[in-house]
Amino acid sequence: MLTTHPFDDDKLREECGVFGIYAHPQAAAITALGLHALQHRGQEAAGIASFGTSEFRVEHTMGLVGDHFSKESVIGRLKGDMAIGHVRYATTGDTTLRNVQPLCADLEFGSFALAHNGNLTNAQLLRRQLVRRGCLFQSTTDTEVIVHLMALARGGSPVDRMIEAVRQVEGAFSLVAAAHGTVIGVRDALGVRPLVLGKLGDSHILTSETCALDIVGADYVRDVEPGEMVVLDDAGVHSLRPFQPQGRRFCIFEYIYFARPDSIMEGTSVYEARQLIGRELAREAGVEADYVVPVPDSGVPAALGYAAQSGIPFELGIIRNHYVGRTFIEPTDQIRHLGVKLKHNANRHMIEGKRVILVDDSIVRGTTSKKIVDMMRAAGAKEVHMRISSPPTSHPCFYGIDTPEQSKLLAHRLSVEEMRQFIQADSLAFISLDGLYRAMGDTHRDPKNLKFCDACFTGDYPIALTDQHDGVEPAPRPVLRAS
Repeated sequence: MLTTHPFDDDKLREECGVFGIYAHPQAAAITALGLHALQHRGQEAAGIASFGTSEFRVEHTMGLVGDHFSKESVIGRLKGDMAIGHVRYATTGDTTLRNVQPLCADLEFGSFALAHNGNLTNAQLLRRQLVRRGCLFQSTTDTEVIVHLMALARGGSPVDRMIEAVRQVEGAFSLVAAAHGTVIGVRDALGVRPLVLGKLGDSHILTSETCALDIVGADYVRDVEPGEMVVLDDAGVHSLRPFQPQGRRFCIFEYIYFARPDSIMEGTSVYEARQLIGRELAREAGVEADYVVPVPDSGVPAALGYAAQSGIPFELGIIRNHYVGRTFIEPTDQIRHLGVKLKHNANRHMIEGKRVILVDDSIVRGTTSKKIVDMMRAAGAKEVHMRISSPPTSHPCFYGIDTPEQSKLLAHRLSVEEMRQFIQADSLAFISLDGLYRAMGDTHRDPKNLKFCDACFTGDYPIALTDQHDGVEPAPRPVLRAS
């Protein structure tokens, strides 16, 4: 049977990535390159919509960007000087072609396309209201709610309709939308999800991360502010404010794991942030050992920081096979048991007889950590100490990250000592909340002056969870929350 790789069900999922460009003769090709750089944010599907003088074209595909959008024939069909694109990981919904973004519709003003990173926390409530009004939904993604709200809006222009629509939704979102003559970017009022503005010659770009600007040779201009709408058209770049100011609660897990390490988030290098987190982790939870070993690849920067602070040598005690797909055939229990080595393998020569500190970004269900500790033991490690560069993940995310149900989160069910026993490490430690905030430039976590969303660690949800708490029965999986 076809089964998900054993490492893939024990990581928080990377939401989605968006990209849009205005006024470039090779808009679709530039968008495809940008999506390549954002592939880490979603590997299940991709799409590009392009706009020409009188043409509107869209291409959707399951799988990776390069499997479809590297073909000259595909890019050749996407004519026009405007385009938006999306890479998708479905946070809960169906992974089917009808849910692949950008979502497209013919509205009163003409063709329209929309790409969304995040989750709407009142989408089920709005969907039921819209269905009662006669709206016919074609997908199971929460993003389609915005399309219907725009269709019913009183305003005439795409910008006016977008403003009316986003004022009715709750949740975390970065949107990139396009209609003939206009590309629009919107960020939620708290700025939970990232969105940046870039410039390529005379063209402007809106995208999730600066690494997508780098790959196309564009310059970073600035972050789109929380609660800001940026409009790109023939008159230039316009900034609008559809929402009341509410401060800033950027997702702190972008720094820990989600973003590419070569991106700049909110003015901070992700790579440097992860190293600083690793240093703080070493100060808080030092232990005598021979080597600091990262769990590839996400644990590498934090492990470098840990090694630098502790003075313990950094070594690649685990080697990752970069050529493994997300699925493979597991015909027998024996092959299934060996499957862990398809993606990671212990570097026996380095670790045999040694005391090792494994550094990883998180523990979700705990199954991956247990397998890696077992792998180290089997390779002859004398001691195995696990250090985690995030606090215990004890609460689900409702803002665009695919977390398991709370009952399946190991940190929700077990104490740190019980987790240590479960993964069978000699010791286990997580960075503290205050330590995480110190690494990010604060003296401690101040509940009265928070700069980040850390709900997955604290249960402190900064945006109303309307669909969870206001008497709306959650739609059965896999409906909604799919962007």
